[in-house]
Amino acid sequence: MNGAESLVRTLVAGGVDVCFTNPGTSEMHFVAALDRVEGMRCVLGLFEGIVTGAADGYYRMKGTPASTLLHLGPGLANGLANLHNAKKANSGIVNIVGQHAVYHIEYNAPLTSDIEGLARPMSHWVRTSPDAKSVAKDGAAAIAAASAAPGQIATLILPADTAWNEADGIAQVQHDQQKPTYSPQAVDGAAKILKSGEPTLLLLTGSALTEAGLDLAERIAAKTNCKVMGQTYNPRMARGRGRFHIERIPYVIESALPILKDFKNIILIEANDPVAFFAYPNKPSLLKPEGCNVHRMTAGGENSVAALEALAGAVGAKAADVKPVQKPEPVKPTGALSHASIAAAIAYAIPENAIVVDESITTGRGFFPPTAASKPHDWLQNMGGSIGFSTPVSTGAAVACPDRKVICMVGDGSAMYTIQSLWTQAREQLDVVTIVFANRIYQILRGEFDGVGAGQPGQKALDMLKIDNPALDFVSLAKGMGVPGRAVDNVDDFNVALAAAIAHKGPYLIEVRF
Repeated sequence: MNGAESLVRTLVAGGVDVCFTNPGTSEMHFVAALDRVEGMRCVLGLFEGIVTGAADGYYRMKGTPASTLLHLGPGLANGLANLHNAKKANSGIVNIVGQHAVYHIEYNAPLTSDIEGLARPMSHWVRTSPDAKSVAKDGAAAIAAASAAPGQIATLILPADTAWNEADGIAQVQHDQQKPTYSPQAVDGAAKILKSGEPTLLLLTGSALTEAGLDLAERIAAKTNCKVMGQTYNPRMARGRGRFHIERIPYVIESALPILKDFKNIILIEANDPVAFFAYPNKPSLLKPEGCNVHRMTAGGENSVAALEALAGAVGAKAADVKPVQKPEPVKPTGALSHASIAAAIAYAIPENAIVVDESITTGRGFFPPTAASKPHDWLQNMGGSIGFSTPVSTGAAVACPDRKVICMVGDGSAMYTIQSLWTQAREQLDVVTIVFANRIYQILRGEFDGVGAGQPGQKALDMLKIDNPALDFVSLAKGMGVPGRAVDNVDDFNVALAAAIAHKGPYLIEVRF
């Protein structure tokens, strides 16, 4: 077999059986190997940001890495924004990036670039295979790196001649046999803080936001009277009826500061110190109050559920300490479209075991409280802040979980970054409902313009923030890529459209026009 086939067989044997692809000339032998080798599902994306974002969504739901196939440095560069988001979310991905044949690089052909230099900022592990006989071994090392706890971005660069020359065979992946653990001393320190009676916040993300982690956090809160919150953005959170509902730290500094001002202690469970998303004149970067002590109980990759169980034992928290709270079920709204009525309609419509991918940005800031009483579901968010995240992540989540309905919520500005995701969803018949909030403006930027004190925007500034001339027609865009859809401008029609979209098997788009 050649190097490309040895790599594909190593990937499949190592449990990597999905490849999100956007190949070029240098990857044709790898494409041929994908064609020959059984066991690898190949999903084509029409832009590399779709490919890398889909791999992120796949990992978040599956817990194991997919691979990507990208064309040289420019192809990798096109996918870097969503690799940034994936890295911030601790998602494991095996990137296969084609390179010119080793002997061709010295001639500085038009597509020659420093691929390793491009890869390093968004990767934990980078390697260029020097020859065909090294490819399988390097591929196995990439799988091991991507599968680590927490997940990592592993980028393997494959020169064309290492793909077409003769190789030895497949390589076995040497997975880390150590199971994730935690520090008993850190748990003891957290228990001491909770027993002190001082106002304390448990700040959660990562595996602590699973149903099991939230259940333990609820017991601890009931016993010790501490507050439990999530980070502003989280890779995945279990939500809905029967699950402990927690709020997140608000994005807006003026909203976050009053909520955090009275805490004397913050216990971090995989979370980071609460900081502002951006710097603003005369506003703090750190959101915690002065004099607040921060204690890290677990970091990413540690066993936060086991740590929370140990903490519950240390403070004597039991299931019986929790007083059941009966939440009223969501009610179908009527009347005009507003942020509140949109939130109520979505809360009412979320089906059992759905996956909600949230890039609704300004429109969706009020969605969280109403959906707490929806049917049980998982909620995915953008950890890296680079927009164009939600439609690719929804695509990957649907590939990972074909038996679950995916609901993608996205603003019109963000949707245009990676709108080609709809084509992949149609081609693969993925069960994704995409809801586009069409307010015809980069509303987040309009708010940020005021937030940084840039003054009153003039016409040129407003023209750089508005996307209403010409107006985008998302129903037509979706139809052109094989996805049915409809536009709505009142909440009654939105209710009908949501019900139809959720009953529909396959991709569907709803454009919500304000």
